[in-house]
Amino acid sequence: MATSGRAGTSLAGNRVFRLSGTTDQVARARRLVSNALGPDHPLHDDCVLLTSEIATNAVVHSDSGRGGSFTLTVTYSADVVRVCVQDGGSAGPPCACRAGAHAVSGRGLPLLEALSRRWGMVRESGANSVWFELALDLVGVSAAPARELVGG
Repeated sequence: MATSGRAGTSLAGNRVFRLSGTTDQVARARRLVSNALGPDHPLHDDCVLLTSEIATNAVVHSDSGRGGSFTLTVTYSADVVRVCVQDGGSAGPPCACRAGAHAVSGRGLPLLEALSRRWGMVRESGANSVWFELALDLVGVSAAPARELVGG
């Protein structure tokens, strides 16, 4: 299911994609988020990066990567983006461990913490839904057109 719409000049939409749990689908998840937002969306790069992290975690650390699938949901407007990845389940919840200086993995959840306005994880019946929200208000920028100042 994929829907989108425009309200005035503000871009808004909701897209849901079911992807197989293979490593090549992480790149596809990045492309889907990129296409949903468009390359000019001011939150594009951070959303694509964080999507890559949570999709990779789904494929590497859950049953999604063992012949399963995962669901990617992208909900967006001009000023806020929410991305959620629901995986195929795992024996334990995701670990928000801290990576050592020379570690080659373990930086995904700390990146979520650093870049997102908020993020979280819901674990139900063994399946994990990891989500994040990014908003322009964090950087003092708005996608809304600026009003001209009228001087006097």
